[in-house]
Amino acid sequence: MSGRVRREEAVDVVWSGDWVAERLGVALEGDGELQELLGLALRRNPKRAHLLVSNVLGKHVPQKPSVVYGAGYGLGERVRALLGEDEARRAVVLGYAETATGLGHAVADGLRDAPYLHSTRRPVAGVAQAGGFEEAHSHATSHLLLPEDPELLADGAEASTLVLVDDEFSTGNTVLNTIRALHEPHPRDRYVIVALVDMRSAGDRDRLTAFAAEIGARVDLVTRSTGTVTLPEGVLERGQALVAVQEAEQAGRVDEAVAGVAPVTRIALDWPAEVPDGGRHGFTPSHRAALEAALPRMAERITDALDGGARHGRVLVLGFEELMYAPLRLGTALEEVLDADAEVRYSTTTRSPVLAVDDPGYAIRTRLVFPAHDGPADGPGDRFAYNVAGAGFDAVVAVVDSTADTPELHAPDGLLARLAAHAGQVILAVVPSYTPTPVQEPAVLPEPLRGPDFSSYAPEDVGWLLQDLSDTELEAPTEEREEAIQSGGAHYAESLPVEYQPSAEYQALFTAALDASAARIARAVGTVTETVLAERGPRPVLVSLARAGTPVGVLMRHWASHRHGLDLPHYAISIVRGRGIDTTALRWLAAHHDPADVVFVDGWTGKGAITRELAAAISEFEASSGTVGFDPEIAVLADPGGCVRTYGTREDFLIPSACLNSTVSGLISRTVLRADLVGPNDFHGGKFYRELAESDVSGDFLTAVTARFDEVADQVAAETKELLAADRAPTWEGWAAVERISEEYGIHDVNLVKPGVGETTRVLLRRVPWKILAKRGAGADLTHIRLLAEQRGVPVEEVDDLPYSCVGLIHPRFTRGATGADGKAVQGA
Repeated sequence: MSGRVRREEAVDVVWSGDWVAERLGVALEGDGELQELLGLALRRNPKRAHLLVSNVLGKHVPQKPSVVYGAGYGLGERVRALLGEDEARRAVVLGYAETATGLGHAVADGLRDAPYLHSTRRPVAGVAQAGGFEEAHSHATSHLLLPEDPELLADGAEASTLVLVDDEFSTGNTVLNTIRALHEPHPRDRYVIVALVDMRSAGDRDRLTAFAAEIGARVDLVTRSTGTVTLPEGVLERGQALVAVQEAEQAGRVDEAVAGVAPVTRIALDWPAEVPDGGRHGFTPSHRAALEAALPRMAERITDALDGGARHGRVLVLGFEELMYAPLRLGTALEEVLDADAEVRYSTTTRSPVLAVDDPGYAIRTRLVFPAHDGPADGPGDRFAYNVAGAGFDAVVAVVDSTADTPELHAPDGLLARLAAHAGQVILAVVPSYTPTPVQEPAVLPEPLRGPDFSSYAPEDVGWLLQDLSDTELEAPTEEREEAIQSGGAHYAESLPVEYQPSAEYQALFTAALDASAARIARAVGTVTETVLAERGPRPVLVSLARAGTPVGVLMRHWASHRHGLDLPHYAISIVRGRGIDTTALRWLAAHHDPADVVFVDGWTGKGAITRELAAAISEFEASSGTVGFDPEIAVLADPGGCVRTYGTREDFLIPSACLNSTVSGLISRTVLRADLVGPNDFHGGKFYRELAESDVSGDFLTAVTARFDEVADQVAAETKELLAADRAPTWEGWAAVERISEEYGIHDVNLVKPGVGETTRVLLRRVPWKILAKRGAGADLTHIRLLAEQRGVPVEEVDDLPYSCVGLIHPRFTRGATGADGKAVQGA
């Protein structure tokens, strides 16, 4: 827990509306829960001086995410009970920007199967407006409706119910304006209005009844609490005068900040690519299912970034204006991950200027002011975060969409700097802004690339489900890439490492290793292929995970042809850790083959990260696309990590294809996923290094291994029979070892621990290595590892009790000062 002084939360002591009530005579009356739900504040607004401040909305008052989400979800369940299951499924939920975007989304979740849309004040280029209306008392009035599906608000017009959600139902004017704007073009029989509190006067209630009769529709109301606000005569003028006095007294006062400035860390949240950032353009049940599947993983990423004090302290997840639902759900997931170890709270920034008064009887105790950072259509202006300063937060997780990830956000007077002065740690998580594609006929899926135009493999050996980025400059120096990756400024798949060019000594090592291990590899190829044919036959479709899986997939195809006369289809597909699998490629496979026939192939397992990534990615794809049948099980040549049940061997030995990069993999680069290069209907990218043709040994590797097929046939038959009868359930021994090593060596990040000969080789060829752990007595399998380590100045530490032959450790505190100018590691860094 942080040593900073924290303001204790007052419970049943002072109502957070007393300050305003005493000075202006504003009275709040209603059922017993009303004062627990609402406080009062003042704002500089020519139309309404007072502000009802909700304690369960998550806008102005930090609250437990589960409480905020539960408030909306519970209202949604009540609407579902009111409508009945069938009508609830046909309903459309519409929330109001900015304060009710998250509430409306939670209500839609409570209905379970209803699509959701919220109004917005952000115009989006190229998106047609389906409607709009005014909110008379709001600080910013114009609401736009920008659904991606233009039929969303018209679909089944007379058969479906429109559910309108706002945080408070004060006069009913906003709802009446909305219904009037939408009912004329698309009349409905029924509307349901949902709000946390109903504060209408008797006259406003009568007006809604008359309006419903006028349009000939049933209008129901579902709220959590009911009451009224009594405003004495002249309250607007007296409120404005009081605000002016308070602001004059506070002029020049500097917020009390914690000592020093907290570090700001960007994390790769890896929001699912197919899930919109919110309901601005619509949010469907399939989007909801994909998000639910991804939330635990994203919460773990946030948890991993929290320092030790914050994990047991007070953490705020701070959303951004209309972006309320995404940070709210990240907050609920973070609550579950941290459990009772930390106090998780949730709130968001806002456009609305509210007076802050540091008094227990006032709802807005403190405010942070910073410039708008999303290029708003109405021009630059101040934005606000309330009740954050002085609240004793050990960490703040700021969640913004990519549109708002601008220089203004990172400026010295920007939001992040303001937060850094009032918290022990600031984490920035960016959700990609979703922009609808124009409605059009389904895009024609691209065709696979084949050699010799793309790769040095024979055209029948593999079809690459990639797009050719050979003419795009993607390579970056190793040190620059590592610094960007570890700082959260870039994902590893957004660039390529410079292709390693082996020395004559290293090339000789590869040749010797291939001569020594060809029979061993042939045996593993035969065993895994026969296992696949026995369990997934008779004609599986091999789909390699590019690029390490591709040479193995080609060899499996050759074994099936040589031993059984089978001509198995073989493709290579991209999967990116933290970003999932290429869904366009999956759609192509589903359009051309039975998904049940697809067998995913990789070279080896390390700790099993890709195994888990593939399972999660397939689950998300099936939930969002409706296409089912893909088996996420991976078949690998070697499974030293104990992560899969289909393998050729579980020994950790040198697979020569791991020694080199493209020159043993058909001259193809590692795959690339970058938003400016890969569109929604594109395959992930890759490069064909034609210029390295003279160094290409891809064919030599295939020839050397296939030449030993007949020699190992009897051993393969015996081993396959034994494996098919054995218990091959994954043990995840490798994952446990990686977690132990991560803690023992003070790394605290399993992604920086790369186990096994293949992964250690990758560390030395592509990343900034810190040290190598070698199993004592590992022998010739590590000769090339020792040579690479010597060339890069990386220490090799002999250890016992290692389930792998070796483990590569990426530098855990990397900056460009952590290595020399030649890329060699600095000892003891």
